Amino acid sequence: MAVVLILLIASFTGCSNSGMFLSANVTDVKLSEANYQIIATNITGSSRAGYILGFSYGTGGQAGTMALARVSGTGMLYQEALESLWANFEKDHGPREDRIIALVNVHYDTDILNLFFYTEVKLFVRADVVEFKR
Repeated sequence: MAVVLILLIASFTGCSNSGMFLSANVTDVKLSEANYQIIATNITGSSRAGYILGFSYGTGGQAGTMALARVSGTGMLYQEALESLWANFEKDHGPREDRIIALVNVHYDTDILNLFFYTEVKLFVRADVVEFKR
């Protein structure tokens, strides 16, 4: 009886991560004029989160997890990966403020570790950065 109660409680609690938000409103930037310059290529960022008693899955641009509890990371994988990417950009190319820049050729990859008691999701983002002339 106690095992059934524990399983019932565990099924109504825990962590769930369903991946990135794909918006139907996409901005289309045409790079047909010579009003921009590629200022950085292959800038990368990453994030990770670990969970107990669960499983994770990933398909490149989307990662998901069903688990009892998160034990590392914040679970905000896409936000943290993009923040990491911008921090890496600013190390070599200076601050973003007062610049008209955009990410292009953005790629997401995932690395998943599934063990019986532990699962971990790693998310990687890679992009080029263009700066537009004023």
